[in-house]
Amino acid sequence: MSEPDQPNPSMGISHSAGPVFRVEQSIRSEIAAISPFVDKLMLFIKKCRCVPGGESDVEVSLREALANAVVHGNHEDPHKYVYVNCWCMPNEEVSIVVRDEGKGFKGTALPNPTATEQLESPHGRGVYLMKTLMDEVYFERGGTEVYMRKKSAPG
Repeated sequence: MSEPDQPNPSMGISHSAGPVFRVEQSIRSEIAAISPFVDKLMLFIKKCRCVPGGESDVEVSLREALANAVVHGNHEDPHKYVYVNCWCMPNEEVSIVVRDEGKGFKGTALPNPTATEQLESPHGRGVYLMKTLMDEVYFERGGTEVYMRKKSAPG
């Protein structure tokens, strides 16, 4: 599941003197596929000690990114896939890219979920949570790819 590799420099990932572990996987666009996948990837992230103490932030963000990709990107079409790339630099950082096969969206079109008129809305908190919990979050390819990075807390 993991192999030493060099991260894509365009992701803004810093280069490490230590090992870099990379995972590339895909899941069907089904809600039921999210939790088993996240559980396995989080085991990898915890064992590699990418961001000791920050794993829960990564897990929530990953679940939100996958849910957005499955539901909003691929519209739960089981013939479409969500692709995940994860780079782990032990005790430094973890970077995750989630890509769907949808049409994308404009990040500027997302309403602020903390605005009074949005508080009762059942949607619209995923991107906000990702941006709050991770150190870096941005979208590429018209919104079909989300890049997330979490740095290890100074210890």
